[in-house]
Amino acid sequence: MTDPQIPILAHTRVTGKDATPTRWLLVLHGIYGSGRNWGTIARRLVEARPEWGVLLVDLRNHGGSRGFPGPHTLAATAEDVDRLVEHLGIDATAVMGHSFGGKVALVYAAHHGGAGQLRQVWVMDSTLSVREPEGSAWRMIEVIRALPPEFASRAEAVEGIARAGYDEALGQWMAINLELVDGTYRWRLDWDVIEEMLRDYFRTDLWETVVRPPGEVEIHIVKATESNSLDDEAIRRVEAAGTANPRVHPHQLHGGHWINTDNPQGVLALLAGSLP
Repeated sequence: MTDPQIPILAHTRVTGKDATPTRWLLVLHGIYGSGRNWGTIARRLVEARPEWGVLLVDLRNHGGSRGFPGPHTLAATAEDVDRLVEHLGIDATAVMGHSFGGKVALVYAAHHGGAGQLRQVWVMDSTLSVREPEGSAWRMIEVIRALPPEFASRAEAVEGIARAGYDEALGQWMAINLELVDGTYRWRLDWDVIEEMLRDYFRTDLWETVVRPPGEVEIHIVKATESNSLDDEAIRRVEAAGTANPRVHPHQLHGGHWINTDNPQGVLALLAGSLP
C-alpha cells in the first residue's frame, strides 16, 4: 500500500507518437541531476522502439520531488521508486540508473528481480566498490558550502565552481540546480541530504546482485572509458561475473562520467539494440 504520508516522486512519461507502450524503462539520474537530464535520449529511444515507454524519475529531494523524509539512503530511494510504480499502475520491464541512480537500480532489482516482470537492469558508470567517499562529486559538496548561499546570477555561481578547479561546462550544468527566489538564485538541493545520500552510496555493497542477478534479470554494467568511477579491479570482477553467468553483461562506451551528454548516440544505440 502507498503511504499517504510520503510524497510521490515527480516524473515524466515519454512515449512515441501515437504509441501505446507495452513495456516501461525507468530512468534514475545521478546525485546532482534530475529526470530531464535523460530527456533527449528517452525521446529518441521511444522513436526507435515505440513499444517501449520511458519514465523519467526525479529521485527524492531532486528536481520536482520535494519534502521526502529521512533517512536518505539507497534503500529509501528505491522504496520511493516502488511507490511511484505502484501509484502509476505500470509494470517496469527495465530500469536504468546513472551513477548514484545505478546503485538505486540494483537495490530495486534485488526487491523485484524474482517477480518475473523486471527483465533488465542498466548501471551506467556507477561506483561499485565500497570505500570512503571521494571523487569530484563528493568534493563538490565542500565547494558549494564554501560559496555564498545565494547569487545575483547563475553566472556568479558558475564562476565560483570554476575557481575551485571544475570546468565551466560542469559549473553550468550544476547551475541548473539553482532557482530564482525573491530576486536571487539559491540552490534547490539540500546539501546535508546530498551528503547523506552519497555516504550511503559509497558504503553500500551490491556486488551480490551484480554477480548473482535475481530471478531471470540481466545485469548490464556500463563503464565510460574516460571515467574512473569503475576502477580496473571492478571491471575485472564484472568481466569474471559475465564469464560465469550469461546474464551479466559488461560494456564500455567512449566518453566521460556524464555519458548521457558525452556520448548520447552511443547510449541510445546500446539501449535500442539491447532492450528486450
